[in-house]
Amino acid sequence: MESISLKLPEDLLEASDRCARALRISRAEYIRRAVERMNRETEARTRAERIARASRRVRKESMRVNIDFAAIERDPDA
Repeated sequence: MESISLKLPEDLLEASDRCARALRISRAEYIRRAVERMNRETEARTRAERIARASRRVRKESMRVNIDFAAIERDPDA
């Protein structure tokens, strides 16, 4: 595992220490979990944004396909 040097405002460090003690984990473990959670949330948000962009790009074509399928459902022999 690699190490980093991190400077935090005193109030944030104190709050992190209190929370870590409440969870009975070390400060380092608390900060590690916070970074992991932020990474997961950022990756999920990025993935959702990519999906939304892709959806917007294919929206018109999807609507045309839906219209075609609806016509086939109304008259399968068309």
